[in-house]
Parts: sequence; structure tokens; C-alpha cells
Amino acid sequence: MADINTEKLNKDLIELITKRNELADIDYNNEEYDDVEEELHDLEDDFLEEFGEYLEGIFQAVHDEFCPESDVLLPIAYLAKKYYIKDKNGKKLYAPYPGEGVFVEVDDYLNHDTRMVIVPDPVRIVLIIDKAQVEELWRAE
Repeated sequence: MADINTEKLNKDLIELITKRNELADIDYNNEEYDDVEEELHDLEDDFLEEFGEYLEGIFQAVHDEFCPESDVLLPIAYLAKKYYIKDKNGKKLYAPYPGEGVFVEVDDYLNHDTRMVIVPDPVRIVLIIDKAQVEELWRAE
């Protein structure tokens, strides 16, 4: 797998999350909605162009190990629609809201609501089980 600048990946992921949160906070009837949505799509396209192939490989490996029955989607599909951002000792902590993420069928958690989400600082893929428990599946080195 190609060497990836994980600092830039993290920075760009935070930029995407910030724009997603901005869009989520705007009412659809707001005159700014279309502009913010277009900015978000541009950021998503740039993100996929730069990191898509790398992240698709990571998601494929994670799916193969934890949820082989579930299809791998584009990396931006694993972004939550909105993230909760908490400031802790000057460092921001990012967490998806409950019910966010891509539903995946995980052998270890059959009959549970299991969702896969990508989060920053550091970049990692997490599994949210029944909207309460969080398990890290992968972390950028």
C-alpha cells in the first residue's frame, strides 16, 4: 500500500466533518444550504481523489476481518452525517451521533445494531454496537 501522509488525511477528514456539521445545522430552506452542500461535495471529491484508493484498501481489509458478508462502500459513506465535537484539555474529540455510520453484519455481534464509522484525531475506523459501545477496528499509523 502506498505511503500516505496521515497528518494530511486527518486534517482533510476534519475539514470534511466540519463542513458536514455545518450542512447538518442549516435548514434545507436556508439560502446558504445549496452553497454549503456544493462545497461539501467538492471536499468529498477531493478527499476521494487523494485518499480514496488507500482508504478503500483499508476498509476492504477491515471488512474481510470483521464483516465479510457486508459490501465495502466508498470511504465517504463511512462518514457520519454529523459528529459531536467535545473540547477536552484543548484537544477536540470527535464522535458520531448514535445511529450514524454504515450498517455492517458482524459475526461477533449478530442480532445487534453494528455500524462502521471513520473518525479523526487520530484517523481510525470504529464499530458502534447498539448505539452505545464503541470498538476500534483500525488506526492510522
